[in-house]
Amino acid sequence: MLTVDGLRAHLLASRLAGEIGTSREVSLRRYRLFAARDPRVLIGIDPEAPWGQRELLALMARRCGVSADPRYTAGPDVIDPERTLAALDAFAERIGSVARRGAPVLLGTGHPHRLLGFYGRLADALSAAGCEVLTPAQGRCVDILTRFGLRTHRVDYVRGVGLVREPGSGRPGREPGAHCHSPLPVRVALAAAAEAGGPLPELVIGDHGWVCGAGQLGFEAIGLADTDDPALFVGEAQGSVSVAVPVDDGMPSGHYLPLARYVLNRACLSQ
Repeated sequence: MLTVDGLRAHLLASRLAGEIGTSREVSLRRYRLFAARDPRVLIGIDPEAPWGQRELLALMARRCGVSADPRYTAGPDVIDPERTLAALDAFAERIGSVARRGAPVLLGTGHPHRLLGFYGRLADALSAAGCEVLTPAQGRCVDILTRFGLRTHRVDYVRGVGLVREPGSGRPGREPGAHCHSPLPVRVALAAAAEAGGPLPELVIGDHGWVCGAGQLGFEAIGLADTDDPALFVGEAQGSVSVAVPVDDGMPSGHYLPLARYVLNRACLSQ
């Protein structure tokens, strides 16, 4: 069993928290884009207040532990591991609650290269607890705006976790899916579930647009977020996202498996 002290040490050693790989420059640029209502950074969240750069920086300092000093503009960003641990406890409480009810869940990630294993562990445990792990809209196409222009992607599920693939991908030896911030995949998935007469998820678990898009539609949503993804923390502040866990989301996939073990243990779902 992974203890709180053990997980704290792992977070710092793996740079999932403490001094992280995300740079201050990247985070500040995305705060500016969010303040300008750039949909690539809103990722499905509809801001209810005039979130400017100053307000966003103050929010991220409270929720993640980044420096609140606007004069700090270059160098590594920082996540307070105590905030990560507290958010993981809240994350585990929501997973434990849905597991006790045996309620349907939907999982999805825009970081399949990094986080598929983390969510896959959760999906396996929830399924074993009697929850239906939903896979609506499998194979459906969705047009997503990327830095290369509008590209058609396909909704797919691996180990019960939603993701999108680019055309021609998915063959043996290829990456497990595309990096994606868009809320469109979860909107397509939820619409497909509704069209089929349900069930609809009582909890959506994931990151990026999967969480923000579902939360904005009124579904309970929880997920992981880096310091350059302010949308989840704004959603949490507004009440459309239940839990946003601050963590570097760009580290090797194996670094996240201890987090999954910790969450499942706290949720009384240890496998």
